[in-house]
Amino acid sequence: MLSLSDTPFQPATLQLTGIPGMQRGHNWVVLIFCILYLISIIGNLSILTLVVREPALHQPMYYFLSMLSLNNLGVSFSTLPTVLATFCFNYCHIGFDACLVQMFFIHTFSFMESGILLTMSFDRFVAICDPLRYATVLTNSRILAMGLGILAKSFITLFPFPFLVKCLPFCKGRILHHSYCLHPDLMKVACGDIHVNNIYGLFVVIFTYGIDSAFILLSYSLILRAVLAIASQEQQLKALNTCISHICAVLAFYVPIIAVSMIHHIWKSAPPVVHVMMSNVYLFVPPMLNPIIYSVKTKEIRRGIFKILHKSQS
Repeated sequence: MLSLSDTPFQPATLQLTGIPGMQRGHNWVVLIFCILYLISIIGNLSILTLVVREPALHQPMYYFLSMLSLNNLGVSFSTLPTVLATFCFNYCHIGFDACLVQMFFIHTFSFMESGILLTMSFDRFVAICDPLRYATVLTNSRILAMGLGILAKSFITLFPFPFLVKCLPFCKGRILHHSYCLHPDLMKVACGDIHVNNIYGLFVVIFTYGIDSAFILLSYSLILRAVLAIASQEQQLKALNTCISHICAVLAFYVPIIAVSMIHHIWKSAPPVVHVMMSNVYLFVPPMLNPIIYSVKTKEIRRGIFKILHKSQS
């Protein structure tokens, strides 16, 4: 039965859900989410602060890292309001238009992260394969252009999504399967012809994740070839060590995506909790892991952290 603010095609509000079967461990779930958000927000803000304040970090590699941190903050803040409302205050409703806005920003930041990881692989490619031209190839103006290009590509490709969803009637209920809005989740409660949405969604995934991951693999195949051509084994390890942080960040981002896709297409009878948990890993783990990875594996970042801590103690 429709409420006064509903239409025959679109509900006024949608109902978000937590994690199925985790009602007994609700307090632990809240604690885990709060820890993940705190690590993600504090860690990425710390990286940004370090890159801005430390002249030694005013280099292309760290400019790209600051882009990644800024994007990770965007992912975290896109999901934060509804996740906290659902788990901390038991408020599970979101307006239909607000849901579309959240969906747009979550997917935009996710696709932007793929593009940023691609530019970071290009940075490593130039640094190892053509080090003498590193400073002339990756100038500040080109880095800015690459960042704006990633933003423009993600915004333009995802801009039609809210309007395509808004054209659909919703007659399969109003309960979503997550504590935030995702396009595949909305398609499960939509009725009518969703082929256009699904085909365009597949196109966007291939156009972003598919192309970006292919070029990342190409970059590392060229990097590996260049490293193997180095005579000294010590220099080989030194060159590869500069890529470890980025490789870990790529794995942290793409492995959950591949896992979600495989579960969706191969293990269709998986319990709902599996789909929800994998989606949570995909959205919450990379923003939390990236600052940890770069803090542990990058000497300049560690040195900057110790320098700030030493100043605060003094």
